[in-house]
Amino acid sequence: MKFLPTRLLILALATATAFAFDPSPLQDFCVAINDPEVFVNGKFCKDPKQVAEDDFLFKGFRYRGNTVNPLGSKVTPAFVDQFAALNTLGISMARIDFAPGGLNPPHTHPRGTEILVVTEGTLLVGFVTSNQLNNTFFTKVLYKGDVFVFPIGLIHFQLNIGKTPALAFAALSSENPGVITIANAVFGSKPPISADILTKAFQVDKKVVDYLQAQFWYDNN
Repeated sequence: MKFLPTRLLILALATATAFAFDPSPLQDFCVAINDPEVFVNGKFCKDPKQVAEDDFLFKGFRYRGNTVNPLGSKVTPAFVDQFAALNTLGISMARIDFAPGGLNPPHTHPRGTEILVVTEGTLLVGFVTSNQLNNTFFTKVLYKGDVFVFPIGLIHFQLNIGKTPALAFAALSSENPGVITIANAVFGSKPPISADILTKAFQVDKKVVDYLQAQFWYDNN
């Protein structure tokens, strides 16, 4: 019996790990449907008898995204909102198109780890660790065929440093990983965050905060 506390601890840790990400499905599939009457943590399932082959097909990656915008990039997500068959499966993808010099700006995915593969061009990528690891910055130049991983919840970016368009595809460990673009969230929130808070947080003059909050923060998703 003296080993019981240790066994309980191991069981508790294993259980916590099991529920750390999207829950495992309890059926073969659960093609999502939207019910305007009820809000749930996730999505309701379509009747399996009404599911067809086309429910498992997503065509959104066939065409280049429009990169004529202030960031020079376009993200085409295949999350559960765009691809209902991903519901309960714990995976998703995104296509990212870049014009020369295009940037997918610093952002986080609060519910998913991202793994990125470059299929065209050259990208400078990087992520910043949490305060626990002193906000260490990891960065790398990626070429065609290279793969890079961004751990869950950490701020990261991709920049096309080539003279030609670039293309990358990302896979994420959640059907709904979420996206928080840092600049948009901090300086473009609605209603705006108090300038007093931001001037103290960033240790800058209020005029700088006023200027940043007055900008149009483009969303490339």
